[in-house]
Amino acid sequence: MKTIYSTAHLGHTGYFEVAGGVMTPGFEKPVRAEYIRARVEAVALGPILPPQAHGLAAAHRVHDAGYLEFLSRAWEMWSATDRHTAALPMCWPVPGLRRDVPPACIDGLLGYYSLDAGAPIVAGTWAAVQGSLDCALTAATLVKGGERSAFALCRPPGHHTGSAFMGGYCFINNAAVAAQWFRDQGAGRVAILDVDYHHGNGTQEMFYDRPDVLVLNIHGDPLTEYPFFLGHADERGAGAGEGFNVNYPLPFGTTYAAWGAALDDACNKVAAFAPDVVVVSLGVDTFEKDPISHFKLKTEDYPRMGARIAGLGLPTLFVMEGGYAVAEIGVNAVGVLAGFEDR
Repeated sequence: MKTIYSTAHLGHTGYFEVAGGVMTPGFEKPVRAEYIRARVEAVALGPILPPQAHGLAAAHRVHDAGYLEFLSRAWEMWSATDRHTAALPMCWPVPGLRRDVPPACIDGLLGYYSLDAGAPIVAGTWAAVQGSLDCALTAATLVKGGERSAFALCRPPGHHTGSAFMGGYCFINNAAVAAQWFRDQGAGRVAILDVDYHHGNGTQEMFYDRPDVLVLNIHGDPLTEYPFFLGHADERGAGAGEGFNVNYPLPFGTTYAAWGAALDDACNKVAAFAPDVVVVSLGVDTFEKDPISHFKLKTEDYPRMGARIAGLGLPTLFVMEGGYAVAEIGVNAVGVLAGFEDR
């Protein structure tokens, strides 16, 4: 399996986040991708290749143009105000406030285009975001070209990003862009299987009324877990998309017995949907030692996960999402890929 990796992600660093009411260094940090890359090398999974530049045309197919323009200029606008710490929002247009007139200043725009304060922007963020997108599209090109699978080692991750908002460490929804790219390249149907601990709210929002992209999420129950306001089992799609969105909200403490049963059901639904390609939003924050998550999967469970996905017998693109137990992230993420490869 080929891995696509960009060094551009290294510039997205040095920021803080609020966790449990305490300002702390960001859990989503460069070492995450470096541990995974090192593990890919250690087990000789396959060649590690740099991405090809793809520009933003594919991103415009699922993201709002104004949002992408904001992202490209956010650091320039922020630093022009003589502030050089991470750019973060301070207010949001909640229901009852106006959204029809975008603010003209960076402080307002940060809130206008944000789900939360979990996507800090620093000097190297935009280059990292573009590099992450290029990884996803380059890996997608390999799968489109006949590879059975490919791994996009994306950082920053993407699945919390909606059509016009960032959040949860995410800026461009790499998996969603890739899914739409496959459709634009002739795929009749695409399935997105999100195995990250946190619900892929952005991916759901983008495809909720569409029957051509099946979106399945196995995740922490939004009654008790971020992102809280999406991911319930009764969210099944709307209009022509009704029945093509499937959520598996699971409680704190879930082990592989219950998690694997959800995966089996999800894979059965994918098989019935008969897509041309599967995009896996690969998060390994389901791990029992993850510092911000509450499932109890063990290292030996991840190859089982990969093997089950391989059982679909479909071209598969893996797109890296979350996972914050950095000492084990490489072993667990690559464990899924090795399981898929039957190694």
